[in-house]
Amino acid sequence: MDRSYARGSTTVERLTQTIGDSFEQTVSRFGDREALVSPHQEQRFTYAELNDAVDRLAAAFLRLGLEPGERVGIWALNCFEWVITQFATAKAGLILVTINPAYRASECEYVLNQSGCRMLISARSFKTSNYVAMVESVRTRLPNLEHVVFLDSPEWDALMVDDQDGRRRLAERMALLEPDDAINIQYTSGTTGFPKGATLTHDNILNNGYFVGEGCGYSERDRVCIPVPLYHCFGMVMGVLACVTHGATMVLPSATFEPQAVLQAVQDERCTSLYGVPTMFIAELAQPDFGRYDLTSLRTGIMAGAPCPIEVMKRVIADMHVDEVTIAYGMTETSPVSTQTALDDPVELRVSTVGTVHPHVEVKIVDPVSGRCVPRGATGELLTRGYSVMLGYWDDPGRTAEVIDQARWMHSGDLATMDADGYIRIVGRSKDMVIRGGENVYPREIEEFLHTHPDVVETAVVGVPDVRFGEELMAWIRTRDGASLSEDAVRDFCRGRIAHYKVPRYVKLVDEFPMTSSGKVQKFKLREMAITELELEPESPPHVDRDVALSSSQALDGGH
Repeated sequence: MDRSYARGSTTVERLTQTIGDSFEQTVSRFGDREALVSPHQEQRFTYAELNDAVDRLAAAFLRLGLEPGERVGIWALNCFEWVITQFATAKAGLILVTINPAYRASECEYVLNQSGCRMLISARSFKTSNYVAMVESVRTRLPNLEHVVFLDSPEWDALMVDDQDGRRRLAERMALLEPDDAINIQYTSGTTGFPKGATLTHDNILNNGYFVGEGCGYSERDRVCIPVPLYHCFGMVMGVLACVTHGATMVLPSATFEPQAVLQAVQDERCTSLYGVPTMFIAELAQPDFGRYDLTSLRTGIMAGAPCPIEVMKRVIADMHVDEVTIAYGMTETSPVSTQTALDDPVELRVSTVGTVHPHVEVKIVDPVSGRCVPRGATGELLTRGYSVMLGYWDDPGRTAEVIDQARWMHSGDLATMDADGYIRIVGRSKDMVIRGGENVYPREIEEFLHTHPDVVETAVVGVPDVRFGEELMAWIRTRDGASLSEDAVRDFCRGRIAHYKVPRYVKLVDEFPMTSSGKVQKFKLREMAITELELEPESPPHVDRDVALSSSQALDGGH
């Protein structure tokens, strides 16, 4: 049997440095080149200027008495200060705890307490989020938190003063750090339970960023537009660290995703690469004035974080000039990328697969019950092993053991197939899989089909309880402006073109979907809404055992 197992190339060696050492190496090579541009803040930094700001903040951490391995939280949207903090904590040997800006006070309190943060750097406010008020409301319940500094405040300015003695102490501190030291805690969560703190090392995320950049063909001439959130691996690893390991320029178009700001930044900054989850690309393409933006500088980019509809990908290539767009797949717990398409892969592979295994990484697809490798072409759970697998969930050995087995394989909870050439297709989440009358139905397959309808802009298919079949399919659809698509017309479009059991019983036309802060559809909320609206019995039939031998680990941003 040809097993569904693949090992990545080892032709290009792994980096064996800390993040701070790698950053300084880039500064020595490209000090005069532009490192970071934040158009919404009207700020620009060369690599030398960015390094100076990083050292000022890192020296301040030492003045405050923060010791290697202690935790510093950051609760802010995309801004230049975020990037400075990322590298300052790395140089000082501190563990950066990245906090979702969408969190409310109780969620932030949990993360700060669970990780034992001694310091928090936070935005003051954004839209309806008053971070100052939220921090003050929970401060008395945070016994470990000694220092809170808000951005754009006198306290922040005080941290950024020049301190020559601090710089000398910082050099001594950096000499003691090791690549295997923990450097980042990223909290991931699904639909239930408390968030889990994926603990990542210099080695984990520095190498992953480097190999993502290699996969995109980056050099110091590239300028990467990063509209994805920095608190998440997509932004801080695939974006920031991919750039810094290649001397490329980071462009932060806005504090949070705004499609027009992205298009404007690509045009004004002559970006060569653009990142996003599919919903971001959909929003950019849907802008009424899309045609007025000059996007011809684009060469490559990454679409990841959720299944990428084929029709959307074709438009990205044709209309946005991203001829070398790549697809990346992974999860926070694997730093995050495990597979990526190549720049020269045929278009049909770049729109239908998540590529092949990354360098220095192993993947295999196993039967969820027996744990044995399935044959090529068969569906099973995708597992990853290698340098990229996290140390574990912070202070939570029990939940770590649920997802990392004794052989150090990380269980993704994603269902996938591997073809004869090693290309991997993600066919759904183990918990998204719908079992209708004994038939396994993968929502992504139906979503891809619905995207071929000219009036469909975005769709999400979920399973809902059904007395007769156990589960039935429901398609939530957002149509193009001016379309007159009806629910019956959707079903008519499906009949005769896909198997009868794949035709959605329920169709709901909507103006928007419930989303995570990083732009992914929250399918669990759609299912809850469907159960309420259709007055269905919320419990799945007892014979449907959908969780057997499967992990609860999450893909890229930790939300489904």
